[in-house]
Amino acid sequence: MTSDRPFRRQAIKLFARVFLGSRRAHYHSWLPSLEIEGRSGTDPGKANFRGIEFPLRNIGIMSERAGDRIMIIGSGPSVKGADLFSLPERCALLLNGAISLIGMQILEPLAVAIEDERFVWRHFNLMRERLVHREVPLLLSPGVIRAICELDRNFLRDRPIILIDDVRKPYGLPLRDKTELGDFDFVLLGGEAGFSYDPDRGVFQGGSVAISALQFALATGAREIGFLGVDIANANAPRFYEKEGDVAYSGIAGAEARILAHIAVARNVATERGVRLSNHSAMSALGSIGLDYRPLDRTAS
Repeated sequence: MTSDRPFRRQAIKLFARVFLGSRRAHYHSWLPSLEIEGRSGTDPGKANFRGIEFPLRNIGIMSERAGDRIMIIGSGPSVKGADLFSLPERCALLLNGAISLIGMQILEPLAVAIEDERFVWRHFNLMRERLVHREVPLLLSPGVIRAICELDRNFLRDRPIILIDDVRKPYGLPLRDKTELGDFDFVLLGGEAGFSYDPDRGVFQGGSVAISALQFALATGAREIGFLGVDIANANAPRFYEKEGDVAYSGIAGAEARILAHIAVARNVATERGVRLSNHSAMSALGSIGLDYRPLDRTAS
């Protein structure tokens, strides 16, 4: 199956693996044009793309917008037919193609999260059309920031951007092993999975942007976090906004065990904090880790 990345990006990815080695192969995400500067424990820093700077923001800007309830909405088929009009304002944390709901069933989301640059290359027109609220925080990985800037270097101007940095494969640093990760006081390891208590310093990625979104959502202090359209089990079926015959490749089905392991670690953290995690997709694989289906219309707070 062909990649949604342009050929030049595939070539840069191969170059990074061959010439930089496996511990630095992830450098392809930002090479050659994106630099992230000035990050520290208290300063989120800034992104610089070919001389154009974009200040980065921390989780605080998302926490200020969030209420007690956050709904993480993915692109799974289960979104079709869901009644989203009853959701509180600024409740929805939209993942990837769920941005198509903006202006339809979601007037203004809490935030948007995109961490795979392939979505940008395939759906940038959708992003232009739907991401009209410039005050909505965008949770973006280095690769997504770079891809957006390659297509339109002005798109991210004056928007609040929160960096999704992979704690295992951080910007500007080589791959970290378990020993290194275990030395961080903000990291919780659970087998091959993990959880970050401080997403501004990095999050665990594990095959789905829902994992990163959940770590950010828990950091806001919300008391209930729901999942809709995070189906996982039927990831090879068309997403709710796609048509038969025009379905983008998804690696989620093959990564199901890894995704569920990460969410299970986060579920344990949520339980310790008294935060309720709810699954609103009847066909979701989340039921296999104890997040049984709850109809959406019974969760109004």
